[in-house]
Formats: sequence, C-alpha cells, structure tokens
Amino acid sequence: MACSVTSTALLSSSNPRVYASAVALPKLSSFSQSTIVPSSSSFNGLRNCNTLVSRIPRSISSRTNKSRSFVVRASSEVPLVGNKAPDFEAEAVFDQEFIKVKLSEYIGKKYVILFFYPLDFTFVCPTEITAFSDRYEEFKNVNTEILGVSIDSVFSHLAWVQTDRKTGGLGDLNYPLISDVTKSISKSYNVLIPDQGIALRGLFIIDKEGVIQHSTINNLAIGRSVDETLRTLQALQYVQENPDEVCPAGWKPGDKSMKPDPKGSKEYFASI
Repeated sequence: MACSVTSTALLSSSNPRVYASAVALPKLSSFSQSTIVPSSSSFNGLRNCNTLVSRIPRSISSRTNKSRSFVVRASSEVPLVGNKAPDFEAEAVFDQEFIKVKLSEYIGKKYVILFFYPLDFTFVCPTEITAFSDRYEEFKNVNTEILGVSIDSVFSHLAWVQTDRKTGGLGDLNYPLISDVTKSISKSYNVLIPDQGIALRGLFIIDKEGVIQHSTINNLAIGRSVDETLRTLQALQYVQENPDEVCPAGWKPGDKSMKPDPKGSKEYFASI
C-alpha cells in the first residue's frame, strides 16, 4: 500500500498552522450544530503520491530533502484537537445485543477512547480490538470508556463477535462496537477515505468536558498501541488535575513532571 503514514494532530495557540505527518488537515464545513464534516477530497493524497506532489508549490517542494517522497503544506483550519468532539448517536453491539450509543451522554461523567478501524473480518483490526478489550479494566480504573467504530452494520459486528478468536473473530468484548453505516461519524472526525468508503485508523481521547485532547491517525496497514494510548490518557488526566504542571516526553504516573516556566523547568532538567 503506497504512502502509509501516521499523523498526529497538534494544536498551538501561538501558531495558526497545524502540522501533520504526511497529509494536510481537510477543509471543514458545517454538518450540524454538533458535527463537522471534511470536504469530499480530504484524503485523496493518501492514495496517490504523484498527484499530491504535483499540487505542491515549487518554492516549497524545492526546499525539501530529496530523500522525502512528498511534502504538503499544513492547513490553517482549526483542527479537532482542542475543540468539542462531534456528537453522534448510533446503533452498536455490546454483550451480543443491539444498543444505542450517544457520545454526549458521557460528558461530565467519563473520559472516552474513540477509535475507528476500517472493516470487520479483516486482519490488523481484530488484534487492536481484542487488545483494547483485554486491557479494558485498566481504562475503567481511570474512569474511561472505550468505543470502537467502523462502517459495518450491527449485523456484521454481531457475527464477528460471535466468531472465535482462534479463527479471526473477536469473541465477547468489554465495550461497544458502533455501526457507522452512513459514514457520518467517520466524516465528522476526518478519518473517512472517500474513494474507498472506509475509515483510517483514527483514535481520539475525549475528556469529561467533551473536548478532544489527543488524536492519532494511522494508515490502514499500521496497528495502534494500547500502552501508548493508556500512557497518553494518564498524562492528560495528570495535567488536568495539576494545571500548573506539564508532562515531558514519555511521562508515566510516578515520573517527575515539569513547571512550564523558565525557572521551574530548570528543576526538572537538573534532575534528569
């Protein structure tokens, strides 16, 4: 698969540009009062590097190291990170039953790990889905719910849950699998590949106020890390509980944090 990439959205209050690893953030348009949708060409560049390069101004591409296959300019649009998570209500499968899931019902109560995957009955997907399920108690212990989403129907989800893990199935899961057959949720989170009708491996950490605090987007062939998701969640919760502190690279619970000022930061650097 050409041009596999991982992109992490970053928000900076002092710089209106948002940098992504390989693709520019798509242009956003109104979907509803609580949902935003990318333009239909959001991820065209993922599938065709040559087409993408042809749209880059010569003055930018000429400054790039020749070893890079392509480069894009970051969008000036505001990213999802740091803003309210698009709300949705959809059917899901949980405990081998059909249920309704509404994201806004978690606001004020729990953090949410919302992750998208391409399709049921595939290959990388069950390794991620079961890994999150097996670690569910660790997320529950830090007041967090996990929600998985794909464009498959609830009937497909149910059949996959009822399939044994030894044959590529999921078995019983500890969290719901949401059906996004209309693709509206995938669109609102900017993870839909329009020409394929499936979602990239997007993952979003949403805090108790309903604000997206972290996102990663992997291309189809690259699975995600439960360890890193949990670590990032714990770092987020720490800085929200200690607003005068920040977490340096690789921070884990029990590690030394940092004061975000010239004097306070020296204490951290002196200790490492």
